[in-house]
Amino acid sequence: MSCRIRSNSWISLALLVSVVGCSPDDATEQKRPPNVVYILADDLGYGELGSYGQKKIRTPNLDKLALQGMRFTRHYCGAPVCAPSRCVLMTGKHLGHATIRNNKEVKPEGQSPIRRDETTLGAMLKAQGYKTAAIGKWGLGPPGSTGDANDHGFDLFYGYNCQRVAHSYYPPHMWRNGEREIINEKPVSGHHRPARDAKIDFDSYIGEKYAPDLMLKEAVQFIHSNKDERFFLYFAPVEPHVAMQPPQEWVDRYPKEWDQKPYRGDRGYLPHPRPRAGYAAMISDLDEHVGAILKTLDELGLADNTLIIFSSDNGPTHDRKSAFKDLPMGGVGGADLAFFESTAGLRGRKGSVYEGGIRVPMIARWPGRIAPNSTSDHPSAFYDVMPTLAEVTGATAPADTDGLSFLPALLDKPQKEHPHLVWEFHGYGGQQAVMFGEWKAIRNNIRRGNRKFELYHLAKDRNEERDVAADHPEVVKRAAAILVAEHTDNPVFKLKLHSK
Repeated sequence: MSCRIRSNSWISLALLVSVVGCSPDDATEQKRPPNVVYILADDLGYGELGSYGQKKIRTPNLDKLALQGMRFTRHYCGAPVCAPSRCVLMTGKHLGHATIRNNKEVKPEGQSPIRRDETTLGAMLKAQGYKTAAIGKWGLGPPGSTGDANDHGFDLFYGYNCQRVAHSYYPPHMWRNGEREIINEKPVSGHHRPARDAKIDFDSYIGEKYAPDLMLKEAVQFIHSNKDERFFLYFAPVEPHVAMQPPQEWVDRYPKEWDQKPYRGDRGYLPHPRPRAGYAAMISDLDEHVGAILKTLDELGLADNTLIIFSSDNGPTHDRKSAFKDLPMGGVGGADLAFFESTAGLRGRKGSVYEGGIRVPMIARWPGRIAPNSTSDHPSAFYDVMPTLAEVTGATAPADTDGLSFLPALLDKPQKEHPHLVWEFHGYGGQQAVMFGEWKAIRNNIRRGNRKFELYHLAKDRNEERDVAADHPEVVKRAAAILVAEHTDNPVFKLKLHSK
């Protein structure tokens, strides 16, 4: 075969040679770099998709995506709650270096912003000639702040800027770039707790315009408008984050016998007449929206040259009182996580650095390059997405990224592994975690002065049930040293750490 590689080839030379079997002097010109669609669910648990073992909730489109691509079994989010996790994803820096290390609301609307000098996925790919859009929930700084999405490489931002506003699926407005667009003249708050004996009008929690449908419409339109260009779509829907306000048509598709009594709002957010069916309906609605994006790519003939990655920002919704205690009725907002086995047996939930709080589903499809119906157990994290997309597209990742490209794993090639993965979460009392080799060390309640580590042998104890720290002091010492080395002080998010 006669081929020639251009100097600005969009895939690394070594990988190109291994994939197409040609030499630098003997290579055909490759077609243009792929489009990239990254879809980030909100509070979706590791076990809540059919392809990850879910038995009750219907997710046919995402299950099909897994059959067409690769399913990662050890992929980790950036943080166990929303804003810092998205910061890690967008900037390629782990929590020891990240600008945002916990949720922190700023008034009148928004979250603590990332710095203006941060390079994001949007900025990196825009510099490479991509048309870019962030559609859905942002949470990294209000319009006009240093964290404004439009100032971080996104040609279009449409959706929720503030996480608290995103608690409602019928909010007063969406943001289009820096402009507020009213969508519901009579919005519905995401929070209401009726009096104990009050009669509940469940219909009052349904508004006129359902925000997820509007965001999907924008995403589909962006793909249509840029079908002849290289594009990067960051689509961040809000499902299945409570409050539960799913379309009734999806609720009706689930068994009535699931729900013997309504959820009255006693664990936060909004009441719902059929909470188990309601929660499942939220995930099925998310799945349906993913299917609409896949269908659009197919109809426009773009599927074969589009890399799609799907994941979740953290584990399933936390408990009302504690991120670490399993309540009989499940999580906040009426979610019954035990009924759905939402973490697939993993310990912990959202707000926790145990596996259930940070291990998330990740599916990638790239026809002709990623083998269909394949899996990878390569340990990867959100901060790996930036160098991966840089290698895929020919872009230049920032020199200070903590990430490691997992493109070789996607292409079933030898994959370099991190010496360790780290988390430094400033919420829920202050938490740290480090994973290296077969080990994972965790420290909780740092703000209360706790200096003691827990240690789990993940290779033998997937669900983190047996703390073996007392048996392996040398491993604990190594974990403490790694966390000290990977920590930088943060002027906004301060946490007093101890080396051991």
